[in-house]
Amino acid sequence: MPDAARTIAERVRQRVLREGVDLAADDTVVARFARDEVRRHNELALGGVHEAVADEAGAERDVVAELVGFGALQPFLDDPTVEEIWVNGPARVFVARNGVSELTNLVLADREIRELVERMLQHSGRRVDLSSPFVDASLPDGSRLHVVIPDVTQSHWAVNIRKFQRRIRTLPQLVERGSLTREASEFLRMAVLAGANVLVSGATHTGKTTMLNALVSSARPSDRVVTVEETFELDLDVRDVVAMQCRQPSLEGTGEVTLRRLIKEALRMRPDRLLVGEVREAESLDLLIALNSGLPGMCTIHANSARDALVKLCTLPLLAGRNIDAAFVVPTVASCIDVVVHLAIDRQGVRRVEEIAVTTGCVDDGVVETEIVFRLEGGRLRATDARPARLGKLRAAGYDPEIVLGAA
Repeated sequence: MPDAARTIAERVRQRVLREGVDLAADDTVVARFARDEVRRHNELALGGVHEAVADEAGAERDVVAELVGFGALQPFLDDPTVEEIWVNGPARVFVARNGVSELTNLVLADREIRELVERMLQHSGRRVDLSSPFVDASLPDGSRLHVVIPDVTQSHWAVNIRKFQRRIRTLPQLVERGSLTREASEFLRMAVLAGANVLVSGATHTGKTTMLNALVSSARPSDRVVTVEETFELDLDVRDVVAMQCRQPSLEGTGEVTLRRLIKEALRMRPDRLLVGEVREAESLDLLIALNSGLPGMCTIHANSARDALVKLCTLPLLAGRNIDAAFVVPTVASCIDVVVHLAIDRQGVRRVEEIAVTTGCVDDGVVETEIVFRLEGGRLRATDARPARLGKLRAAGYDPEIVLGAA
């Protein structure tokens, strides 16, 4: 922030304190105060007291961002082309546009970074300190914030903001962007309407949450959807939806709400469809038990391929305790999961569906059997010669996948 804008911001801050204004109740007051102080600053500049501010509108924005926004990061948050922002240190502020990262020329002091993080966490009620050096939280606009502090990090606070994107909400929009073909989109729509259990896999930032949003948009309008996440990220275009997120323990170590607890609570809420934002640990066992009870569901998982996603889903439930073994988990995964949608991102930042696999319901030498029905070849998602072995759910819903698989 320019020195003049910083001086004006301090004057506005003093005026807010003097007049006892509650910025949380009315942040428009800051914009009015900033306008007044910028004009006053330039009037004094006419008398040679200091230099005038050339860009009054820009100075006003800087002051507002400093007091009620997120300071020097606010322009990146306001920029629709920026997908993600991360801070590795005072002079290492990066942004990603269209999946490609770039180093900005922004330099922040360590104190500024700490103050920004504290301001970001005010909305969520979460904290970060020596006893809890990690924090996951949502910003007021739905963007996801992740922070790690020393001595877990070497020298500086590490801050990551994954911006909330509302641009893609449906499967047809993904088709328009070239992320998948019309035939693959129709196959997935049939699967969702038939109540298939879908696992969305991929590496970080491949668009797993976006795909989950798009898949659920194909569900019936009457479906009651319950979502469970560590922090709110899903943005569903659904009429009947209940969204729940985890809660960190208090300073006394009490009050924690885990994903496992939320999945169990979700089953008591009469859901027609259960969504788990991402499975990483033992909560995968509770998800499998829910799906095994006949409740349609979807979730995301980090993996390198559709097959690897199923292998991982067979491994994670073992973290739930020594009384859980592969003899129970692997057949359960084979019978519960119907479709795996695997996503990838290339060096140019282009995100695509790389493969769509269906399970056969069988286990071969401890591995869940799958068939790849769509695979990315030559830059296009093409149907293979494989056909789903299990057609019960699709036929019961009145759908024939051969219509799209044979035409692709």
